[in-house]
Amino acid sequence: RCVQETGINAEYMGKILKLIFCKGSSSKMSDKHDLSYYLKCMVGGAMACGLTHAFVTPLDLVKCRRQVDPQLYKSLFQGFSKIKAADGFGGLYLGWAPTLVGYSLQGLGKFGFYEVFKDVYANALGYENAVKYQTIGYSISSACAEVIADLLLCPFEAVKVRVQTSLPGTFPTQFGTAFSKIKGDEGVNGLYKGIAPLWARQVPYTIVKFVFFEKTVQAFYKHIFTQPKETYSKATQLSVTFMSGYIAGVLCAIVSHPADTMVSKINNMKQASSTLDAVKKIYGDIGFRGLWSGLGTRIIMVGTLTGLQWWIYDRFKTMVGLGTTGGFKKN
Repeated sequence: RCVQETGINAEYMGKILKLIFCKGSSSKMSDKHDLSYYLKCMVGGAMACGLTHAFVTPLDLVKCRRQVDPQLYKSLFQGFSKIKAADGFGGLYLGWAPTLVGYSLQGLGKFGFYEVFKDVYANALGYENAVKYQTIGYSISSACAEVIADLLLCPFEAVKVRVQTSLPGTFPTQFGTAFSKIKGDEGVNGLYKGIAPLWARQVPYTIVKFVFFEKTVQAFYKHIFTQPKETYSKATQLSVTFMSGYIAGVLCAIVSHPADTMVSKINNMKQASSTLDAVKKIYGDIGFRGLWSGLGTRIIMVGTLTGLQWWIYDRFKTMVGLGTTGGFKKN
């Protein structure tokens, strides 16, 4: 029914789903990098980012509000208490809908195109050179993927931040209504005015996320689990995935936090202005120290988030017959 209502050809959708899932029915993990592989990675990435970001909406809500107004809450837990007292438990999940949609699309682009660009890099240089210059390959592949992913995320991030940080009664809280109001009042520019600081936040974040993840996975299998990776159980491999993701996530939070503060403040501004003018004004108001407001909350959020994202992503991959993430594929 949903397929019919959206006008998507049911037969065509069925072929896509069959391509994604049916080939992965075997319990043996494999890594044939064909169209089916990339589609599976995109679905896994959408699940990993969409579900985790939606789950930690309360943390994100307090973090964004503290970035916009550092005096609003003295701590993370005071923020939870005040929001719950004012709006009930549901108030803690204000903005969950644009979060779920936006970060699902971002995850599709981030993880799916990372796999694509990583193979492009390896094919262009050859396997031996790709391994030799792997840090460059991981960095280029993740950066290119994130540029695409943020184009998908940006409109929904703008809606989420405005919903979460506007004073009560001054802006709609329903996803569809809020999206329409921004687009109606400010046009497409209102939805994409945060794209530059979003790239400034997410591209370094993603480079760190993927490079340190790959390097940490390598370290685990070199120094702790010293047998070939494929000889270990799925549970062991997924444990390595989670720990590697968590370690990478803590570093991600630190590297990208100043730009994250800028994204929150720019999207909270009602009047349209150039991104450069907005950045200058915000920095003049809060200074260098203000860029780091809410860092502790974000470290907790992003560390947990990143670990869970990698675990969900690799768990999905193993469920559909793929191997866990790590390294380049040898042709």
